Amino acid sequence: MDRIPISRYVLFATPAIVGCAADLATKAWFFALPALRSGDIFWLWTGHVGIQLSWNEGALFGIGQGRVWLFVALSVAAAVAIPVWLFRLGAARDAWLTFALGCVMAGVLGNLYDRLGLHGELWPPSHPRAGEPIYAVRDWILWQANDQWRWPNFNLADSMLVVGAALLLLHALRQSVDPRREPPPEEPTPHTPG
Repeated sequence: MDRIPISRYVLFATPAIVGCAADLATKAWFFALPALRSGDIFWLWTGHVGIQLSWNEGALFGIGQGRVWLFVALSVAAAVAIPVWLFRLGAARDAWLTFALGCVMAGVLGNLYDRLGLHGELWPPSHPRAGEPIYAVRDWILWQANDQWRWPNFNLADSMLVVGAALLLLHALRQSVDPRREPPPEEPTPHTPG
């Protein structure tokens, strides 16, 4: 088996580290602002795009609320499986796949940090679990078409996951229509006397 070039490690680590760092930095910054902590929305485009803090104890779109430890286990499994697949099993020979999974890793690590409660936040006095650590993902990006159609709040880690998934989908589509790929060999037809 050929060695994986160092450039592939860099191609994976760059989006993973930069994406995760940007996610954690923006969450820390916005969750430290008193005006936002009070529940206010800071509109960048009034009625459509803004900054609003929220906690997500589930996964994408708030699915599985309260199953934080299930998502922690899935995140840890992904954080181990992705590098093993890329660098131990050799999938990193494909640059596109390596970069896409670097984006996915950024999202996995950014949200895992929150689900483990490493941000140190405690539930406020008004919450039924007041004073307990918060094991939930910090979301801050608000996007809505209007007051009736609103996308669930999200963060940069979620964005990195979506970008990584989109790149994986494009990669799969590209692989399925690549004219350079050789068709599978045809079965020889048996010769029948006659």
